[in-house]
Amino acid sequence: MGLPRMNQPNTPFPPHRPLKGRNPLLSLSDYILTCIGPEITPPLIEKIFKLLWKKKMLVQRSKRLAQIECDCLEMVFATTPPINPIILTKIFSSIGEQYKADIIVQDAEAYRREKRLVVMDLDSTLIAAEVIDELAKEAGVGEQVIQITQRAMNGEIPFPEALRERVRLLKGMHTSTLKNIHKRICYTSGASSFTAVLRKRGCKTAVLTGGFDFFAERVKKTLQLDYVFANRLEIKNNRVTGEVLGEIVDGKRKAALMEEIAQKEGILLDRVVAIGDGANDLPMITKAGFGIAFNAKPSIRKAAPYNMTQKSLVSILYLLGFSEEEV
Repeated sequence: MGLPRMNQPNTPFPPHRPLKGRNPLLSLSDYILTCIGPEITPPLIEKIFKLLWKKKMLVQRSKRLAQIECDCLEMVFATTPPINPIILTKIFSSIGEQYKADIIVQDAEAYRREKRLVVMDLDSTLIAAEVIDELAKEAGVGEQVIQITQRAMNGEIPFPEALRERVRLLKGMHTSTLKNIHKRICYTSGASSFTAVLRKRGCKTAVLTGGFDFFAERVKKTLQLDYVFANRLEIKNNRVTGEVLGEIVDGKRKAALMEEIAQKEGILLDRVVAIGDGANDLPMITKAGFGIAFNAKPSIRKAAPYNMTQKSLVSILYLLGFSEEEV
C-alpha cells in the first residue's frame, strides 16, 4: 500500500472502514491533514492511514500540493464526534519525526477561511540569523550574548531584561559595523517567494521583532512588507549608546501589536497567521487563528499549537492550501 510519487493531483485510497454507531454520517466533521517532508514514502502514508483508521476516521480524498522542492500531500477526512485538531496533530508528531516530515491537522471550516494577515518574527524566522549575536561577535562579547540569547529564547529569563543586558554590551559600536552586518544577513529559504505570494493574494504582512529597527526596516523595504515593529537602538554620533528607546517589543507587546494591526485592517483573529521560533513569540502564536512555531526550540515546540520543521518558509504556504504551481 502507498502512494507513488506521480504527477496526478488526486490519488486513490483503500476502502473506507465504516464508523460504528447510529447514523454517523449525519454529523461528520471535516478536517484537513497536510503532510510535508523531503519525501512522502509508502511506509509513512501507511502509518498515517493506520492511525486515522484506529481513530475511526474516514479519508474522503487527497491531492498532491508539491513534489519538486519538497513533497506535500493533503488529505480530507471526516469523523464524529468533533475532535481537537491540535491534539491530533500532537499525536501525529511522533510519526512525522521518524520521516523528517511535518503532519498538521486543521479544522476544514477554519482552513477554508482565507488568511488575511501574516505576522512574523524576524531573527531565525524571516532571516537565518540572530542579529544581536552577530553584533556581539563583532564587539568581542559573542559568548556572553549568545548565552543570554539562548536563555531568553528558552524562556528562562524575561526578554526585556535579556535585551537590555545584551545591548549594554554593544556600547560604543559604530554604525558602519551595523551596515556591514546587514549586508551579510541571509534570508530564510523561501522568504522572498513566501512574502511575494501573500502580497499577490492581498494578504497583509508584518514583522514583529524583539530585534532592532535598523535591520527590520531594511527587511521590510526589501520584501515589501506592510508593517514592521522593532526595538529602537539608540545611536548618537554614529555609535551605539547601549540603550534601547521606547517601549520594548517583547512577547506581550507582539501579541498586542498583532491585535492592533488586525483591528486597523478590519481582520478577525481567526484570519491571522503568526510565525516565530522563540519564547517571546508564543503569546502571538497562541492568540492567532493559526499559530506556527517555525524550527523552534524544543520548549517552544511543546507549547505551540503547531510546529514546522521544514527549512523553507514556502512550506507554510502549503498549510494554507497553496499548490506548487501557485508558489
